[in-house]
Amino acid sequence: MSPVPPRIRLHNRNDYREHYANSVQIRLNLWDFFLLFGTVQQTQPDEVEIHNFQGIYLSPQQAKAFLNVLQQNVQQYEQTFGEIKLEPAVHPPDRTLQ
Repeated sequence: MSPVPPRIRLHNRNDYREHYANSVQIRLNLWDFFLLFGTVQQTQPDEVEIHNFQGIYLSPQQAKAFLNVLQQNVQQYEQTFGEIKLEPAVHPPDRTLQ
């Protein structure tokens, strides 16, 4: 018989806030992943501004668990609402891809 999983109780702290992000930058090192959330605004045809508002560190294990949960939720979304189409990535002309 498998053990009964613990009951999870969610509590929002007093400083809890929700934000919209259309930009996520990811940095990593041996010990953690750093997700930097922000909003993108195109101010001119040749200029984009990113206003970052929250950075979150995840352990490699938590990042992988997050990836799995996010993949499951994207699959459920697409089954319900249809495929999410992505625009081709736009890279500055002087940037080399490796």
